[in-house]
Amino acid sequence: MQTEDTQRELVQASGLKKRYRMGEVDVYALNGVDLTLYDGELVVVLGASGSGKTTMVNLIGGMDRPSEGLLRFAGRRLHGAGEDELTRYRRTEVGFVFQFFNLMPNLTAWENVQLAAEVAPDPLDVDQLLEQVGLGDRRNHFPSQLSGGEQQRVAIARALAKNPRLLLCDEPTGALDLTTGRQVLKLLRELRDQYGKTVVIITHNENISLMADRVVYLKDGYVEWVKQNDEPLPPEDVGW
Repeated sequence: MQTEDTQRELVQASGLKKRYRMGEVDVYALNGVDLTLYDGELVVVLGASGSGKTTMVNLIGGMDRPSEGLLRFAGRRLHGAGEDELTRYRRTEVGFVFQFFNLMPNLTAWENVQLAAEVAPDPLDVDQLLEQVGLGDRRNHFPSQLSGGEQQRVAIARALAKNPRLLLCDEPTGALDLTTGRQVLKLLRELRDQYGKTVVIITHNENISLMADRVVYLKDGYVEWVKQNDEPLPPEDVGW
């Protein structure tokens, strides 16, 4: 839940557009998004397939560049930033969690997390993170020796190892069953509460939005509406 201390603007997007050329036609994946994300909040982004959810998060995460519009992180300009600057931004400020984990198969759980910590100037302790995600006793296991839920926990620990201010989660429960998905959502909430990170969860599952501080709904490349949740639901009560 936000307080006055967590109302500082972290991400500001204004008139954000992403245009692709399809033959002789311009197609807009985003067509004028205005959005502000605040320090320490948990935001769920909803929308149908093709609404622009992943495109928006790719722009905010520095993995792609906007065609038009303004984008700032903690007052720093991301629109027009050079490749070196975007690389530093991704390494130090943003953690990514994906639907299919993207772990290195030939590295153990500990090594996967340590790999992320090595590129950060102020990383978190790898052993402590693995304990916090409930995998202290699985630290030397390879991804093939872990369940889907355990692999996603490693992925979350890896994303946090860099000690980023922003955690972007693209369908983090999409490959998980109800029980395991709730456990992952509960972990994301607990880690947000402990570390004060801004957590953004992209999902097509509207039930997950009930645990958010705010909900953003995208449609046809626009933010159609934003809603504040005065009483977020505990993750363990989220439906599927």
